Amino acid sequence: MSKTGILLIQLGTPDAPTAAALRPYLRQFLFDPRVVETAADTAKYIHPGPPRKARPSVARWKWSAIMNLFVLTFRPKDSAAKYARIWDAKTGSPLMHHTIRQTELLQTRFPNTTVRFGMMVGNPSVESVTREMLAAGVDRIVAVPMFPQYSSTTTASATDALAKLMLKLRVVPALRIVPPYYDHSGYIDAVAATVQDDLAALPWVPEHVVFSFHGIPQKYAQRGDPYATHCVRTTRALVAKLGWERSYWTQTYQSRFGRDPWLKPYTDDVLESLANRGMKRVAVVLPGFTADCLETVDEIGRESEEAFHHAGGEQLRAVPCLNEHPKWIDALEAIVRHDGQGWLPSAECGVRSAE
Repeated sequence: MSKTGILLIQLGTPDAPTAAALRPYLRQFLFDPRVVETAADTAKYIHPGPPRKARPSVARWKWSAIMNLFVLTFRPKDSAAKYARIWDAKTGSPLMHHTIRQTELLQTRFPNTTVRFGMMVGNPSVESVTREMLAAGVDRIVAVPMFPQYSSTTTASATDALAKLMLKLRVVPALRIVPPYYDHSGYIDAVAATVQDDLAALPWVPEHVVFSFHGIPQKYAQRGDPYATHCVRTTRALVAKLGWERSYWTQTYQSRFGRDPWLKPYTDDVLESLANRGMKRVAVVLPGFTADCLETVDEIGRESEEAFHHAGGEQLRAVPCLNEHPKWIDALEAIVRHDGQGWLPSAECGVRSAE
């Protein structure tokens, strides 16, 4: 008799807020050819539509030299200091804490089904968790990349982590990969509820709201990555749900790395511009993150707040991510049931919104 398991796939977090722990974490992350595309890897990806000429990228050997001589020499200490600011002595990193809780809560919705999570970078790895599931008799897996908007740097990298293990197995389990849910009605409702709940509890009213998504290099979008389109569609669905006028919000991208241009406008540039225009109170919503992490708690909640204050702003609120909000667990269940039809115990299925 077949046995189905549900696997949540999240990006990952270091084992500790130390330079020693950050060095292997950053090495694994930044040597992923999906994250930093190099010439030898770019040409092998098949693009949708008519054939396209491969755009130039940093050569693999050159990126390896940059990583070993500079990035892995200096960045681990700096990153460790940032993680130390958000690290909880009992629960560790916010991403790990919220991922564990999301998994536990989803397990209550599927009491007779194995629900686990694996990390693309760090521990517990997708491979180790999947092996444990297979050893326990699971032969059908519904995999859920925890990234609402598709990008090759996240969603495709998550499926790569599974595919690498499949290459090593004699008996390969049946797999279903949940597709992007950037405009799924449950997801939109959950983000909107999180925003409404948080803003209602503030002692002040935002004069403007910024929707900040993690950025990717512009050249990735030019090569066919649909991420920017998905982000725009998410924002449009959210402002329609929230009933906000166009003048009240701006969509931006954060977390630049390296010298190449990334998707624009950049979050900090917009926040500084808003402050220069006299805006004193701004809220930042982070729809691309399903759980709070370094990029939301420290980058926006501390670094961007400081930049906003320096430019003349007074109050900046980083709205918490979906985390364990009941509507998000409802949406996650609906998404999993929809894409696990026929494999999971019968129940009312979620309905995916049309694109």
